[in-house]
Amino acid sequence: MHGVRGASGAQGEYEPQGAPRPPVPRPAGPPPGAPPVPLAAPRVGPSVAEWLNADRPAAGPGVWRYGHVPRPPEKAPPPSLLAPVITLALFLVLWVLLANFRIPYMKSLLALLAPSDWYAVGGLRPNAPDIAYYIQTLYYQALALAAGLWAARAGNWAGVFRHYAGQDLRRARVLASGGGALLALWAVWSAKVPLANAVSELMSIEWPQPGESILRPLLLLYGTYALIAVAIVWPFARAGRWSEAVRAVRERRAGARTNTSAAAPEVSLAGWPVLRAAGHADVAELLTAAVRAGRMNDVDCARVSHAWKLARTRHDRTASFVATVLRKGPDAFLHPGGCRDLPLRSARHDLLTGQVRIGAFADDERNPYSRRGVSAALDPAVLGSSLLAVGPSGSGKTSRLVRPVVETLSLQALAGQSSVLTVCAAGTPLGPDDAFDVVVRPGDPTSAYDFDLYGGTRDPDEAAAILAEGLIGDVPELDSSRAALALGQLLGPYLAAHGCFPPVPELRELLAGSQSAVGPLRQALHAGGNATMLRELEARARQEGAVGDPAPALADRLALLDRPAFAAFFATGGESSPFSLHFLQERPLRVRIDLPERAHAGASRVLARLALAQFNAIAAARRDRSLFTCLVLDDATHTLTAETVRGLRNLRSVNAGAVLALRTVEDVPEELHGALLGAVGCGMIFSGVTTWDGRRFSEAWGKEWLEVREVAQHAVFADQPLTRALHTLRKLATGKAVTTEAVTVRRVERERWSASALAYELPAGHAVLSLTTVDGEHAPRSWSTSAADPGRHTGR
Repeated sequence: MHGVRGASGAQGEYEPQGAPRPPVPRPAGPPPGAPPVPLAAPRVGPSVAEWLNADRPAAGPGVWRYGHVPRPPEKAPPPSLLAPVITLALFLVLWVLLANFRIPYMKSLLALLAPSDWYAVGGLRPNAPDIAYYIQTLYYQALALAAGLWAARAGNWAGVFRHYAGQDLRRARVLASGGGALLALWAVWSAKVPLANAVSELMSIEWPQPGESILRPLLLLYGTYALIAVAIVWPFARAGRWSEAVRAVRERRAGARTNTSAAAPEVSLAGWPVLRAAGHADVAELLTAAVRAGRMNDVDCARVSHAWKLARTRHDRTASFVATVLRKGPDAFLHPGGCRDLPLRSARHDLLTGQVRIGAFADDERNPYSRRGVSAALDPAVLGSSLLAVGPSGSGKTSRLVRPVVETLSLQALAGQSSVLTVCAAGTPLGPDDAFDVVVRPGDPTSAYDFDLYGGTRDPDEAAAILAEGLIGDVPELDSSRAALALGQLLGPYLAAHGCFPPVPELRELLAGSQSAVGPLRQALHAGGNATMLRELEARARQEGAVGDPAPALADRLALLDRPAFAAFFATGGESSPFSLHFLQERPLRVRIDLPERAHAGASRVLARLALAQFNAIAAARRDRSLFTCLVLDDATHTLTAETVRGLRNLRSVNAGAVLALRTVEDVPEELHGALLGAVGCGMIFSGVTTWDGRRFSEAWGKEWLEVREVAQHAVFADQPLTRALHTLRKLATGKAVTTEAVTVRRVERERWSASALAYELPAGHAVLSLTTVDGEHAPRSWSTSAADPGRHTGR
């Protein structure tokens, strides 16, 4: 069996100890004359430089940012042209009636306000001044203009104009308003609209006699014309927003001038501009040359970038970072296992953002417009709030969710950014063994690693609490605190007497109260003079056989691990060095535990509960929380307990998370349903679930305001004989009664996804995804399809 120990270095290197692994047979070399065997499959996709320089615009949670192009604003449906046409026709009729004086009492207001010597009954007097004719014409034209404004407002002419202008609304608005201003100026100066003439008559400018200066009357006349022109153009400038257009042109010219006068060209991410800005141009040149030569992949770039971010947090680390990169180049800060990539990728990953693509949001009206057709992704920001996935067998939880998440966390572990613990049944396709640093196979004699039941702790009370949660945490009638107390009364004395915790057979005998195990332990404590631990052992002896004693239940559950298949596992003391989850605290490890569910289903459940309880305890006790740690449980059936659910709620505050997959929520005790759905921030429900599971998710997701359109048909009853005859003929011809429709649109509070919709309307290969980041940012529940690029992926 192999152990794990720490080594010097900033990355927390580890090194396996003990017997070496069995040698891996190597294939025979190629026959003479055959082409050389390639070291790896050709990389598919963009180069590393292109990958670094790709656009990654900011987007909401769950949106794949690599090469993301935000959708254009949603176009409103085209407005109806019926209202503009009707109002235009009404305006033309009013115009004709105004021009021919066909509207009664049209002149009444003008005759009331004008001097009495201008108007007689029926019109102007023959001796009326010219100003009267001008005012009358302007009065009729003002009425026509008011009728036109009313028609434009009632017919929504502006809405039609905005719709057909589209993206060029600003330019179209400036052109239309400018054309209107020119037309208005032409009408005024050509006396079609006698505004200038009326103003001149009212001002009655006196021209000078011969020999006098003409400058003052000319200034007064042309100043008046200028004011008239400004008064005409100003409404058009206001309506066309000329000031905004001028400001936009100035800003565009200023930006172009700045770009032209810039001395230094823009440096792409492939040129490592962050290092250049920090004054380390030599390091940047070395890495840029490695990227261009193809000696760095995406994992190398992410690893060096992460190391630089860590170095910037402390001044004394910068010099070490520079020296390491100059000495090792692309191999700087390499993962302790020496790996630079996974042997196989089944999904698309973007290590600069930490995302993995899991599919695409369906182009359906249930989804928000901005997410329709957009790729869906997961990253540590959402996994840190934990994710619960529910779906029946064959719905794609493992292939479409669990494996991509395990892959991206493994790649981030190679980049020194995270550690991952994967617990699954033996044979689950989560990648080859070479994709993990540690593979633990309890019950398999070929396993190179053992498992520490006590989580690497030396505190008997902490070990007892974790072990009790794993053994009987799923039994509601037993109190975990009493079970932890009973175990602590045995683990403490045994540790004091032997310097290690008891192995499974001896612990089972101690719980059963066997004198062959308790007697030697009592004698060892007497010989050592440890009265405190002897008192603990005597207290345990007094509680044996009492009502509610958890020791028999603990011994029965421990018997599941005390089987011949596990004889070589769970050893303690001596030369044994089992793998402990304690190493996940500060090391970027990739660990997988294969549970023997076929042959030992009960033991597998105990080990899964134990791994979850140990993970919660270790994540909460970490001192350095810069490393994201995640537990991926492929099947959480009968694994969750009240204490572990409370631990899940605290993971987001310690930079840790969990991904839990269930076939149905019924696999969790009913009293934990509400607590579980409230503890996880992300939910994913696959097609094929029952209405009971759908109801629980629907209640947990809450309600939202929706617009509901209701159409009601009412029968039409005719009173007139002719109308009744026509309705009868229509019913004979169509076979339907004559009805009228009443449409009602109202806002109601309703579930976007009801229980029946989740159970019966979700197509196969789809899932409904709800995300929440560790910062509390929510993403709308969206209908997502499965990943569109399955298969082997060696590229990004």
